[in-house]
Amino acid sequence: MKKLIVIACLFISVTSVAQNMFGKNPYRNQQEFDKQRVHWGYFLGFNTYNYKINYTEGYEVKNNSQEIQVQTSGGFNVGMVGDLRLTEYLNLRFEPGLYYGKKTLFFPQLAEGNNLSKIRTINSTYINFPLLLKFSALRTGNIRPYVVGGFSKSLNLGSNEDSKDDNYAGKFRVKKWTNNYELGLGVDFYFEHFKFTPSVRGVFGMGDELVRDRNPQSPWTGGIESMKTRAILVNFTFH
Repeated sequence: MKKLIVIACLFISVTSVAQNMFGKNPYRNQQEFDKQRVHWGYFLGFNTYNYKINYTEGYEVKNNSQEIQVQTSGGFNVGMVGDLRLTEYLNLRFEPGLYYGKKTLFFPQLAEGNNLSKIRTINSTYINFPLLLKFSALRTGNIRPYVVGGFSKSLNLGSNEDSKDDNYAGKFRVKKWTNNYELGLGVDFYFEHFKFTPSVRGVFGMGDELVRDRNPQSPWTGGIESMKTRAILVNFTFH
């Protein structure tokens, strides 16, 4: 009996919240929130980091069997949000954050039996500094979708760029600083005491990030023309 009472109370509470948030005539929470000149928040989330690899003209790729394979593992994000209101529908956002991700590169062109490792595991910790413009739609009840875009600069704490060793000593190196552009979308949900925003964003590296081995014919880096970051970020932001 007690369980039924608890379940009934939870059902009534959820129904009430849903009616207030998404009903035909919902009560508008945080009605003055978007009129603030500046407000702050924080985000938590997860990511998938990858590389877009282009090869030199003379690099032979036969039936894709010689292409470098990138296996990604999900990582996590955490950071702060600073929001500056420019107009009713336009905001400037600064979202510095810490992003951890893992990538495994497999080099199938390396011949068997030559004692050269075909696998490189890259554990990357990025400090990302994005400056974004947020274009919001008209608020409907307690929901307001938006699109966002801008540029970012990332510091890779695990780049190995300054290492004197290269792949012949087991060190795969990439550049410490990278420039990116970012595009995404999200939805603001207005609750009684806070604003909650789930969002998804793509990160696209703009320049070559690879630090090549000293040997120009290196089997790990010799055939690569450029290697650029590609990432998907999913964040849950609280204001």
